[in-house]
Amino acid sequence: MEEELLDQLVSGFGILVTWVAAGAMVFGGVVPYVPQYRHIRRSQNAEGFSTYVCLVLLVANILRILFRFGRYFETVLLWQSIVMICTMLVMLNLCTNVRMASELSTKRRSFIDFEWNYFWLWSRFMDYMQCVLAFTLVAAYMTYLLLDSTLFVETLGFLAVFTEAMLGTPQLYCNYQNKSTEGMSVKMVLMWTSGDTFKTVYFLLTQAPVQFWTCGLLQVLVDFAILFQVYYYSRYPQKPASHTVSHTTSAKAL
Repeated sequence: MEEELLDQLVSGFGILVTWVAAGAMVFGGVVPYVPQYRHIRRSQNAEGFSTYVCLVLLVANILRILFRFGRYFETVLLWQSIVMICTMLVMLNLCTNVRMASELSTKRRSFIDFEWNYFWLWSRFMDYMQCVLAFTLVAAYMTYLLLDSTLFVETLGFLAVFTEAMLGTPQLYCNYQNKSTEGMSVKMVLMWTSGDTFKTVYFLLTQAPVQFWTCGLLQVLVDFAILFQVYYYSRYPQKPASHTVSHTTSAKAL
């Protein structure tokens, strides 16, 4: 009797741990953006955050969802992608509104202008939505046509996780361009690092496709590079803390 009770307790604990881990995978990726969102909303300044981070995550998670049609992976990872896409759209909406409220120029730029110099620097959130929908439709159509090709499916999976592994690269470049990490939430990067480490270990333990955990390791390395920038620019400031860049530079940084 006692052994049966013990087995039930162990089994119940195992199920609880599984659910907690699954919840952490689905919503853990969103948590780092909460302090950055609050900082932008409070300061009404989005200069320190690169919206190309949103672009990278949108592309990566759309490709990951399409990859699932060719090669099955855990439903938890599917929900993680859906939640992350929604989060990035919320971040984009805030950054676009803040930038346009502070921009001096009255000229409005839109997605249908097809000006490469202003790609991902549009004036309305709806233009970003049009771009995301256009990319999704084209990628989905190609996946539908080439779904029977093992090479295409594996390449799609690699592109999905490799793109996500490049998540921190736009922020890394933005910090380098500004010669400062001012305006960027350090909490966000610390959460990136802990989350990416947890995610990589999770991929290894659940025997996820090799593309997932190899690119997870790359993502952790980029996170540490950004943390080094935080240390370096605080120890050796490249510009005064009160320095305000021009609107042109701000737009490029975004």
